[in-house]
Amino acid sequence: MKHRGRHRRRRRGRALRAFLAGTALALTATATLISASQATVTDSPGALERLTSSAESRPLRLTEELEPQASLDRLAKEMGRPVGVTTVLESADRGLRDAIDCTAAERRSLPVAPVATSAYCWNTDDTRGWQAGAITTSGDADDDGRWGANRVILSGWTRSGGPAADRGLARVAFVDANDPGNLTYTWVLLVVPVDGGRDYRPLTSHVSGMVWYQGKLLVTADDGDSNALYVYDMARIQRTTVTGDAVGRVRGGWSAHGYRFAMPAVGSYRMAGGADAPHPGSVSLDRSTAPDSLVAGEWTLDGGDRRARLWRYSFSPGDDRAGLLATDASGHVDADEVYGTKAAEVRGVLSYRSAWYVSRTADGARDGRGTLWRQDEDGAKAAQCGAEETHRCWSGQTESLSYWESTGEVWTQSGRVLFALPLASIEKSLGEELERQ
Repeated sequence: MKHRGRHRRRRRGRALRAFLAGTALALTATATLISASQATVTDSPGALERLTSSAESRPLRLTEELEPQASLDRLAKEMGRPVGVTTVLESADRGLRDAIDCTAAERRSLPVAPVATSAYCWNTDDTRGWQAGAITTSGDADDDGRWGANRVILSGWTRSGGPAADRGLARVAFVDANDPGNLTYTWVLLVVPVDGGRDYRPLTSHVSGMVWYQGKLLVTADDGDSNALYVYDMARIQRTTVTGDAVGRVRGGWSAHGYRFAMPAVGSYRMAGGADAPHPGSVSLDRSTAPDSLVAGEWTLDGGDRRARLWRYSFSPGDDRAGLLATDASGHVDADEVYGTKAAEVRGVLSYRSAWYVSRTADGARDGRGTLWRQDEDGAKAAQCGAEETHRCWSGQTESLSYWESTGEVWTQSGRVLFALPLASIEKSLGEELERQ
């Protein structure tokens, strides 16, 4: 039985890859029809410019502010002993649809080139009124690609519809990815302790960036919460006791907008530049540096008068600060390197070795497609597709990119579609000269 199960999974994998390849061919045909009526767009952002002046790097300085231990202990005492990732996964009772079961409209969110090798769709009734955002995985958390015995994907969402009081709520889907043919998940609401740990409030922010590193989850914050990054502890997830729309302490116990779990922040990183500081629009993990680093990208409007910045911070090498950024004696975190890019409307950002991968939004594009650029200090290149060889071959709204180094896959999501493809296929789509680098 064990061997027959393995053969079934292999046959299913081959059938799925063939299906996704066929989808890509159909999308390519559509791109050909669209691009044939448009002029070729040469919108290359060019080479990255290394920025070395203090005027460029000083506003990127972070100040670490950790929640007092007494506050976290009080909350845990009131709510009950915290649980970890394994316990949350045991409650996963919702399922993602495989690519074959996605609608044609959903599959149009997939890139034309390079081709996705895995794809799943979220259910409409579970995501209506919510906006998809950041992605991170157990491939970020640990170099063996697992958290304990589990392969896990975390998917961030922000409440964008419904009652005004609910807008801006941030939640994370904990996806059990142990069986590629049966991805299941459950929701955890992101919250922030208040009143010395006697209560909590919702994190109100668009979740466009998220990195799970070692035992911590770092989440970008904007809009209602002005800190640059919030920090969560994967071993400090709290069970709720009341099912209701409220968030926090309520009559009879604790509520988290109807979800069974709430995750209280254990700290934050505030941008030193204040209200005018460039908040990270997207973040990801780079394991090719020593030490490992958090990379960030700044979102700017198309046609703006200055370059967007890409930069990185080092993670702390100390065991007593696992998952936190490296600070100086004053609790400050300075950017290790800063680059300028002419790529406007940057969404996802990823760095590996000497290359930076930047996804650009599809806003204003008639074909609804975005672009994935590979940039370094020598130049930029993107895949081409369609009769006019447009660079708009990527998915339109990928706000986050996450590299699962142990498998070689890049994971992202666009709308209700979660998908992955090998980093090697991205390189290959750019030409042999880049593939050899």
